Amino acid sequence: MCGIFGIICENSDKVNYDNFLETDESMREIAYRRSGAQRHRGPDHTGIFIYKENGVALLQERLAVMGGKKGDQPFFSDDGEIILVANGEIYNYHAVAAQLAITRKEYTPRNDCDVILGLYEEYGMDLLKYLSGMFAFVIYDRKKNFVMIARDPIGIIPFYQGRDKDGNLWVASEMKCLVEFCRDVAIFPPGHVMFGSPGKMTVDRYWKPTWEKEVPTTNVDLNLLRSKLESAVRTHLDCDAPFAALLSGGVDSSLVASIATKLMREKDPNFRLKTFSVGLKGAPDFKYSKIVADFIGSDHEEVYFTVEEGLDCIRELIYKLETYDITTVRCGILMYILIRVIKGEGYKMVLSGEGADEIFGGYLYFHSAPSAEEFHHETVARVKNLHLSDCLRANKCCMGWGVEPRVPFLDTEFFEHAMTIKPEDRMPIAGTKQSIEKYILRAAFADGYLPDSVLWRQKEQFSDGVGYNWIDSIKDYAASRITDEEFANAEEKFPFNTPATKEAYYYRKIFTQMFPHKSCAETVMKWVPRLDWGCAADPSGRAQKLHCSNES
Repeated sequence: MCGIFGIICENSDKVNYDNFLETDESMREIAYRRSGAQRHRGPDHTGIFIYKENGVALLQERLAVMGGKKGDQPFFSDDGEIILVANGEIYNYHAVAAQLAITRKEYTPRNDCDVILGLYEEYGMDLLKYLSGMFAFVIYDRKKNFVMIARDPIGIIPFYQGRDKDGNLWVASEMKCLVEFCRDVAIFPPGHVMFGSPGKMTVDRYWKPTWEKEVPTTNVDLNLLRSKLESAVRTHLDCDAPFAALLSGGVDSSLVASIATKLMREKDPNFRLKTFSVGLKGAPDFKYSKIVADFIGSDHEEVYFTVEEGLDCIRELIYKLETYDITTVRCGILMYILIRVIKGEGYKMVLSGEGADEIFGGYLYFHSAPSAEEFHHETVARVKNLHLSDCLRANKCCMGWGVEPRVPFLDTEFFEHAMTIKPEDRMPIAGTKQSIEKYILRAAFADGYLPDSVLWRQKEQFSDGVGYNWIDSIKDYAASRITDEEFANAEEKFPFNTPATKEAYYYRKIFTQMFPHKSCAETVMKWVPRLDWGCAADPSGRAQKLHCSNES
């Protein structure tokens, strides 16, 4: 994984390469400097391509996880005329490479992302039909003066676009690369492709799942659900660098760790997965993460933090996350602290459990869904917005330290299958065996993958599980930094996404100092439960009426 950056000039005749955008810097200098704002994503190599004649700059900040030095980008076609920069992991690249080897008689990719270039040469824009993975990429075909830009269906990989004063298109993995020269900044939408000549680009949505508008009617098959998740985890284990797993003690991360251990021991019976958890002293999650670690025989490490250490991170974390959403900031600080430790111990990739709560309705407020149809539509909305919440948090917290997160629950084949299961099977139903959230996921693995105390544990949101004092402390601290007078003028100061609490105002104030354009604020979505279902407004799981305390 890495960070990518590009400038595609709208009209090459108007480009002054040496004094780009009427500055005293060349286009290459500006591109290298602005891409440097995300160099934490790729500490191993910076690759740059500049085509002066048409005003195209493409860069990659590389984290070497697959392919060693052969994987340094940009990638060039054999004739040097097609250039690719890509960020992500292509999980079916072995199968794709085998297919290309048949059609091309001989083909060996430099790493997993290299197959994107091979597919473009073979199938042109149809290449997206053959990809499974998390990705954002830019292809420039110099012969045709043609550009193709795309992002994975869910938006696991962050990606932004902007326009400078001359109308030139900028793209980057992180928004901070764009704000100096682009007032008009936006999220590049997941599941979309942009293509055409630099001055005439078209945007199209290539990912159109049937379950997005139609309520599914397919009954759950627990055996099939289990095999799909096992397959997803298997594809996510292909890694040339040392890897570990996040283990909160919740069912999602615990299942990923358990499955990964089982699969790796097929090759090496003595394999021990390295697992990590984070929390305050006495945190609820430590009890359960230790139970899982003992059960699967992982090499487990508990990382302790103090409230003061967490509060110290707020400003830095908001800069790295590029959001002011309360839930994302609360959780992000903890993950950011944890990943720093993981990076320090030499790991470049971590497995994580993001996505399960959105697919299976795992948050406690889903118990309040008024109908199966409403439940389904809410899961669809949560899945479609993952790129604004949990995917954003996981990716930027990890890549902020140069560690790649992999999220098997969001494997394309798995989540497509899971979302086609009828909502009556996925939703919690009071008074039945299905009364606990994510029942079918738990039931699919009820034969020895996890101890019952973890498998059937109630959902505990990450920012709660690290210690209940964390949320109380950060709320109080943030509120103390905002005066009554400031908060009284919140709507006037921030008419878009007006902060409803002093905590929200504090995060928004910091965000605006770093990302001042109105368009930057509009890239953020506030994560809140469904108030029209009678749920509490605070996003903490503890605020929901069904929450049971796990605090020791």
